[in-house]
Amino acid sequence: MFRPAVCRTLSNVGYTFKVEYVCSSAWANARDIINVQLDAIREAKTYKNERIIISKQDARIRVADTPQTVINFCANNYLGLSSNSQIIEAGKQALEQYGAGLSSVRFICGTQSLHKELEKKIAQFHGREDCIIYPSCFDANAGLFEALLTPEDAVLSDELNHASIIDGIRLCKAQKHRYKHRDMADLEQKLQESSSARMRLIATDGVFSMDGNIAPLPDICNLAKKYNAMIFMDECHSTGVLGKSGRGTEEHFDLNGSVDIINSTLGKALGGAAGGYTTGKSELVSLLRQKSRPYLFSNALPPAVVACGIKALEIIIENPSLVERLHKNTKIFRSSMKSKGLETIGDDHPICPVMVPEDKAVAIANKMLDKGIYVIGFTYPVVPKNRARVRVQISSSHTEQDILKAAEAFQSVITELVH
Repeated sequence: MFRPAVCRTLSNVGYTFKVEYVCSSAWANARDIINVQLDAIREAKTYKNERIIISKQDARIRVADTPQTVINFCANNYLGLSSNSQIIEAGKQALEQYGAGLSSVRFICGTQSLHKELEKKIAQFHGREDCIIYPSCFDANAGLFEALLTPEDAVLSDELNHASIIDGIRLCKAQKHRYKHRDMADLEQKLQESSSARMRLIATDGVFSMDGNIAPLPDICNLAKKYNAMIFMDECHSTGVLGKSGRGTEEHFDLNGSVDIINSTLGKALGGAAGGYTTGKSELVSLLRQKSRPYLFSNALPPAVVACGIKALEIIIENPSLVERLHKNTKIFRSSMKSKGLETIGDDHPICPVMVPEDKAVAIANKMLDKGIYVIGFTYPVVPKNRARVRVQISSSHTEQDILKAAEAFQSVITELVH
């Protein structure tokens, strides 16, 4: 056994404490295994370093070790509400009135009037009967499928669904079918193959976050009706983004009420604080309150976070111009890039991946930061081989000058590093 004594001084409280720990042979073995994995990640050039933001999240931010203020094109802050003064004030008031947290799960003593108010507002926003909120949408996705589906049922999932949907489906005991990305012929084949299931649930992202493309909801609805299947849709990149009033994929296609189960987040367009939710029929929500493990065994959302979500919804409902501006800014960026001969993929969505050579993506993103534009490069295996991209995310808080500056920077950097 190796027993080093380690001392640390807590200068802010003015005393020294001594910690003794044991480094066992089991940990030494585990450490070697872990380091092999870390080395493999670094060799694959997929090691994720976290840049430190030293300002509020906004269209312009300060990044540690970067001398200039940079324009942020890689946040999910679609409506620019993350640093909205009204939302911040709502959070402050809730902190004073309701405290820092609940120190409890919801069903014991972790439900305040604020939580019920937020759930009601979300349900009304989506035109649903009820809503249940979670610490994150990852939790909402992790808690849905296992609570709803049994071995008698089947779930049919798009192959490019978000990791949280994939993990949630893994936790359930239903029959699992994966269909090719947005391929309705393959989905129909999987529906035919699962005809003996008691219930069938088609699971899809509303918007796929790496490509910025939108699920073909009209076609999915036709198949769901034909084969008596339900539809689940993750709307994290759709809520507050798609549709005239930001109500998501259904509104985008003028198919309001067509999706049986909607999961989404408060952590993107709706203020960016934290929290996820499931909204749908009252019986579904009641079942989740009884059986969904992330809900039952996680602390309730802090009051300040809940209050921020309530205020964000109110702002979106009262100011549809925010969504209009987001759509306008998206068109400006995509058309500007096209005019410069630069390829962006995806549908008419503010996720605008700029396609670049595999070996240049990271270098392009770093050079863009030098020019005051903060974006992120993605390469294999995060995205398919030879489909590297620099992902750009547009916000309603960007000015037209911000967007044009980004497009010009892309043209300059790609010309320098690629052509």
